[in-house]
Amino acid sequence: MTVEAQSISQPRVALMRDPKTRGLIIQILMIIAILAFASWLINNTIRNLAQANIASGFGFLSSRAGFDIGQVPIEYSSNSTYGRALMVGIANTIIVAIAGITLATIVGFIIGIGRLSRNYIVRGLSTIYVEVFRNIPPLLVILFWYFGVLSVLPLPREAIQFGFGTYLSNRGLQMPAAVFEPIALATLIALILGIAGAVILAKANTKHQLKTGERRKTLGPALGMIFGLPIAVFLVTGLPISFEVPEATRFNLRGGWQVKPEFLALFLALSFYTASFVAEIVRAGILSVSKGQTEAASALGLTRSQLLRLVVVPQAFRVIIPPLTSQYLNLTKNSSLGLAVGYPELVAVGSTVLNQTGQSVEVVAVWMVVYLGLSVAVSAFMNWFNAKMALVER
Repeated sequence: MTVEAQSISQPRVALMRDPKTRGLIIQILMIIAILAFASWLINNTIRNLAQANIASGFGFLSSRAGFDIGQVPIEYSSNSTYGRALMVGIANTIIVAIAGITLATIVGFIIGIGRLSRNYIVRGLSTIYVEVFRNIPPLLVILFWYFGVLSVLPLPREAIQFGFGTYLSNRGLQMPAAVFEPIALATLIALILGIAGAVILAKANTKHQLKTGERRKTLGPALGMIFGLPIAVFLVTGLPISFEVPEATRFNLRGGWQVKPEFLALFLALSFYTASFVAEIVRAGILSVSKGQTEAASALGLTRSQLLRLVVVPQAFRVIIPPLTSQYLNLTKNSSLGLAVGYPELVAVGSTVLNQTGQSVEVVAVWMVVYLGLSVAVSAFMNWFNAKMALVER
């Protein structure tokens, strides 16, 4: 009787009417179709390259480049290989992306908080900043900084002097270059140890607070370890640093460290352009915090700075981080616009390599792989940070 009941309650279903089986078959067919399309695309590309007598493969990366690059953060000369030249482009892309993300985050947070200020002038100026920069294409912002601001600066012989051997001219920013002695490595090690100690202290204090409810001071001791320890080691080791200060000659500036105007234009444009979007994300994140949270914090006697630091900002971060990741990715990819002003980032260097070798498919493949790798790295870091900031369910 029981067997008959089961046979009635679970009738046999036709293969294509079973949702699980049907879904599996559809996925297999899609994979086969994608592989077939990729195979056709690769074979068609190889056949067309062969008909056009264009060599394929990445063997050209080991050939001599034969051209100079204006800004080389790693060792490079015209006798280096095309592969080395592309590495210089990748390094320049990473430098401008990290610098731009840092400045865009700082400016964006300031403008975003300014948008919520009770002061009418501060709120108005912040609103004007956001509306101006986010409604102009980033390429025009780059051209504005390059041709409208930096190119009209005085010549090096009439450079603007800021003191401490720092000059600003149409050749860029020239400032003292730090020259470290080998013993200065001890200061770097002290800095790393200080950061590690601050992290351990913060975790220990958090654990103590969760266990006992008592809140210990963390910020002061952490700053002491991060800054105090390296400074102490730096002093004990006898100030192992000297500075090469730029000298103003009759027509030019010599020595020091020069930041080229192409980098400045791209860096400032991407930073201020992206900061306008970051500001709106910050403003939305702060507004998403319930008013009851601030009222409860005020009722507990927290000051306004404590309210922002301990209640509002931690909760706003959970809303801010996901869209902030998208803006960081956009800034990284927009660095390819440096080609317009001659900044030697990946696309600019790759274009020179492409024109000399004719390896268009390979160079484009390198571009795609590098930008994909950078974007995945940024996303992975921000996802980790988002997981650390996420609300822990009990």
